[in-house]
Amino acid sequence: MTVTGIITAIIVGAIIGALGRLILPGRQPIGILLTIGVGIVAALLGTALAQWVGVATTRGIDWIELLFQIVLAVIGVALVAAFRRGRTHPQ
Repeated sequence: MTVTGIITAIIVGAIIGALGRLILPGRQPIGILLTIGVGIVAALLGTALAQWVGVATTRGIDWIELLFQIVLAVIGVALVAAFRRGRTHPQ
């Protein structure tokens, strides 16, 4: 993977992760790095899922693929937030 590919993945991951957090109601106790990580994973899995179900690649924006990515980001943010809430912090 090139440097441009890595930077693009980080930017897309940040956007997808942020959209996932915006759609999920309530407050999520996760930081920006976890949000970007969830977004990157959701973007990759959403693309794979779209290809698996036969969504054709178009010249413009693939709206169905984007929808898959955002839904997976919402699920990912919810899972990470639930895991973070469940942890007890020693004081």
